[in-house]
Amino acid sequence: MYEIWLAMNIAFEIGLDLWPALLPLALVWAVVILINRKKLALVNATTLAALAVLVALAAVLALPSLSNSTLADMGYWVDWDALLGMSAGLGVAAAVLLWPVLALRKR
Repeated sequence: MYEIWLAMNIAFEIGLDLWPALLPLALVWAVVILINRKKLALVNATTLAALAVLVALAAVLALPSLSNSTLADMGYWVDWDALLGMSAGLGVAAAVLLWPVLALRKR
């Protein structure tokens, strides 16, 4: 149980450090979404889901090496939970950020 609280605390502290950079990104994204909301409906949901899954799979393979680790070093369920959670988050973030780009490509 301690490991879960520790992971949540670390994520919270990282979020506190990153919010000044993420806030402008979120505001620009919201403006783009509001301006292009009719074109956004043209983007196929399966395309977005496939993009999210593709990025998440790439993240599962790439994230351990970014911390000088390997998938073989993942011996505890909290390690796998953190890896899959971070990968899923990156996949969703990529789909959300590329959604307006895909909408602009629809003409």
